[in-house]
Amino acid sequence: MPLIAINVLLEPDAATVEKAKAINARLRENYPASFPLDANHAPHITILQLFIKAVDLSQVADAVTNLLRSEPPINIEGKATGYFELASENLKLVGFNIEATPEQHRLQQKIIAATAPFAVKYGTSDAFAPRLDGDAISQATIDYVTNFSDGRTGPDYQPHLTLGIATSDFVDALIAEPFEAFGFQSASVSLYQIGDFGVAQTKLYDLSHQADPLPSWNEGQVK
Repeated sequence: MPLIAINVLLEPDAATVEKAKAINARLRENYPASFPLDANHAPHITILQLFIKAVDLSQVADAVTNLLRSEPPINIEGKATGYFELASENLKLVGFNIEATPEQHRLQQKIIAATAPFAVKYGTSDAFAPRLDGDAISQATIDYVTNFSDGRTGPDYQPHLTLGIATSDFVDALIAEPFEAFGFQSASVSLYQIGDFGVAQTKLYDLSHQADPLPSWNEGQVK
């Protein structure tokens, strides 16, 4: 039965998106092959990633929407405290570190409970939004979603906002710059289909406002 890899996430406020896009533009000047923050790579803070059956997608959206309506967590506040980096050869992935708050932990646990009846442990590349260049979904991306609940929830949850990729020297210089911590609020809780490298590629539902699929998506798009 076809599966879909989904990300239930926070979309940050407009000011935070602009900060993220400004850093992303600098990273892409250094390394043009880095992804842009755009309609296919939405700036976001992941709450939960998992595989579900494609036929259960609307039920998952309803379950999370009902949770949000019963105990609205919208406008959850957070704070970006600095950068994180992940090295791969001579490149580094960089993003904003987000200070984990009790409210974020509470929201994650409630969403885990709401989606648990639909969760599927293992998925394949067919569950992801196709790469725009037609290349295959990386095994690292599949493994990340597979292991998310075991290694990135509860006390291990580390919220962050990924900004892009650049050369190691450039990222080192960026991180060495003075960083002024800033607060943000979430603009919405949304549900996306995940693309390669964990990007929020295809927006399926704005869960904060309704449980109907967005006009740009229909069930036939899911493999």
